[in-house]
Amino acid sequence: MNQKIIIIGGGAAGFFGAISAATHQPDAEITILEASKQLLGKVKISGGGRCNVTHHCFNPSQLITNYPRGGRELRGAFSRFQPQDTVKWFTDRGVKLKAEKDGRMFPITDDSQTIIDCLINTAKSLGIKIKIQTPVKNIHKVANQFIITLKSGEEFSADKILIATGSNKLGYTWAQSLGHTIKPPIPSLFTFKINDPRIKNLAGISSDNVHIQLKQNKGKKLEQQGALLITHWGVSGPAVLKLSAWGARVLHDHNYQMELIINWLPEDNPETIKSELNKLKSSKAKQKVINYNGFNLPKRLWQSLVDFSLLNNEKIWAEITKKELEKLAFELTRGVYAIEGKGVFKDEFVTCGGVTLKEIDFKTMESKKCEGLYFAGEILDIDGVTGGFNFQNAWTTGWLFGQHST
Repeated sequence: MNQKIIIIGGGAAGFFGAISAATHQPDAEITILEASKQLLGKVKISGGGRCNVTHHCFNPSQLITNYPRGGRELRGAFSRFQPQDTVKWFTDRGVKLKAEKDGRMFPITDDSQTIIDCLINTAKSLGIKIKIQTPVKNIHKVANQFIITLKSGEEFSADKILIATGSNKLGYTWAQSLGHTIKPPIPSLFTFKINDPRIKNLAGISSDNVHIQLKQNKGKKLEQQGALLITHWGVSGPAVLKLSAWGARVLHDHNYQMELIINWLPEDNPETIKSELNKLKSSKAKQKVINYNGFNLPKRLWQSLVDFSLLNNEKIWAEITKKELEKLAFELTRGVYAIEGKGVFKDEFVTCGGVTLKEIDFKTMESKKCEGLYFAGEILDIDGVTGGFNFQNAWTTGWLFGQHST
């Protein structure tokens, strides 16, 4: 009798898990159950509709540094299926990927539908049954069989099941009912809401190299360096998104109200900056401070920080006091900004939390609590920073499930 495998969730991890299972077990009867009417919804909207498939990082040891949670567990998994394998898999099926300067990889069509069509067509060619608008109500295990009850009342039986429901609360509920512990899910990858006169009218201005740090009295130092974008509501950009991911738990525990220290000039230390300001006081004595930017800073940002630091922004360099000079040096390198809440990052919807990782065998993605039960993708307590890392988690864990679900 052919083995029955049911995949709950028609997203990236679910589809790749189903395809992998069908590839490694051509005689198995495989069915994908998707609650909504749209398959691969996150794939559709990812990367602004282009789909950031993976990242051009082919070294597993380096790759795992992009996962605030789950990196250690993924190290072995990536030695078996990593971005290089993802690129080859899609290329072998006629979908070529390209790498952009920051390492993100997209289909050369710049259209997420290319990825969706590839996955759906491959699944259909392998004989995988796909059922949309088929919401699951309950999952029970009776002897060696899983009984999946739909909201319609219909029942399915399966020898093995893969739960790949992302951050859907029902997935966590089913995992708990089958013996698993859930790390409370909270947002990861978000922008910071900051209402501050220093950046209030600077929306759209960005700086390529900024160091930011969450101010806290204890715990691991949370900091990032990279590009920062000032927005209408606060700050965004790669440095902010990465810091939000690594600091997701701490920020949540503080109700997203913490102080952010910004160093606009991280390439030099504060004393060097102060020395440079003193040199400008001598060499540009008759020029207005606000008009002469001696640093690699956007003009309007410089003017705003000067305006905030000096008692009179019409002052020339010769008139700046020692106290004002120190204030300006401080604002350039250690300014403190109050985070008042979190915004959203429209290209990513990532959750920190999920099924506790120590309860999963990462060689097979099988539950250590319930034989025949598997997990893949974001339902696990794994999340990566922006750049294709979350999809790679989905491809890898889905592939491993299929490879070992015999």
